[in-house]
Amino acid sequence: MRYLTAGESHGPQLTAIIEGVPAGLQITKEDINHELLRRQKGYGRGRRMQIEKDQVKITSGVRHGRSLGSPIALVVENKDWAHWTKIMGSEPISEEEEKEMKRQLSRPRPGHADLNGAIKYGHRDMRNVLERSSARETTVRVAAGAVAKKILSELGIQVAGHVLEIGGIKAEHTNYTSIEDLKKVTEDSPVRCFDSKAGKEMMAAIDKAKEHGDSIGGIVEVIVEGVPVGLGSYVHYDRKLDSKLAAAILSINAFKGVEFGIGFEAARKNGSEVHDEIIWDDEKGYTRATNRLGGLEGGMTTGMPIVVRGVMKPIPTLYKPLKSVDIETKEPFSASIERSDSCAVPAASVVAEAVIAWEIASAIVDQFGVDQMERIAENVEKMRELAREF
Repeated sequence: MRYLTAGESHGPQLTAIIEGVPAGLQITKEDINHELLRRQKGYGRGRRMQIEKDQVKITSGVRHGRSLGSPIALVVENKDWAHWTKIMGSEPISEEEEKEMKRQLSRPRPGHADLNGAIKYGHRDMRNVLERSSARETTVRVAAGAVAKKILSELGIQVAGHVLEIGGIKAEHTNYTSIEDLKKVTEDSPVRCFDSKAGKEMMAAIDKAKEHGDSIGGIVEVIVEGVPVGLGSYVHYDRKLDSKLAAAILSINAFKGVEFGIGFEAARKNGSEVHDEIIWDDEKGYTRATNRLGGLEGGMTTGMPIVVRGVMKPIPTLYKPLKSVDIETKEPFSASIERSDSCAVPAASVVAEAVIAWEIASAIVDQFGVDQMERIAENVEKMRELAREF
């Protein structure tokens, strides 16, 4: 499976075209809209989320609630487009009209794609860069992830994301009894944190950052349960599943680090404290005594839950802007201010769920795919039986 997205932050719409979804998958716009709403929530979001009420239109590839096997097209309209039709329109305009708009951006914001993208593509108006590099694009990645989640759910695979840390405040109580328990608690938390005490402290930290015109980042975690053994491969670097999952996390705007299981902590431990001992269970077959490696060994799944974390830096658009240089005059200025969030970590956990779900579903379709959901389900179950009887 693969997908492409198109659209600008203040353009008329965002579009995703998904190829390779097997036929027979039950999917409705409500399934996708549920995930889009989750992305829009979260303490610390800015005014843009008060304008947009993201709703998907499925314009191809689905008939009467089931996928056809042909490309699926998903469209999400930008409500804010009404205020940007002249500035972001596709039709040519005169030099006089361009001057009248007075919206050409020549002051790059530190931490954004503005300056690098302008140099790369030769844009003097950096709005041509920031409109596409905006995290608004993750809207349709979440839509594509919703389709992937439907594939996984039909195969008995569950995905959940939550927040572990915001602004240096760490969740201490994370011992959930089941993935359903984790989902239930975090869905009711404004910061998607399982630890209610830490969650309140995170909200206070977000308020403080906003008060000072600043922003804060954090760490999110995604857990995937029910994945069969052997997904991915050790035979080539580009078939290792953990490398694909790492790339997916780092593809999210503002993410700068990724780890699996105990992650970087492994550097400070002996091998006996890192690797997961193999045990046998009559009912489950091979399993592990621990899950320090996050469900992945040798680029493949072990059958244990996949545990992956991502580090999100603070959003670089600040209401107390950093210093920059005007590319036209070369004079120092405070960077331009675009509407922004003081913290988007809770929303980013939903995006992280989506991109991880996509990579897992894609790997399953690649390995077990025969163009029909029913037959994929049969092949996955055969693999589970093989692992139990091996």
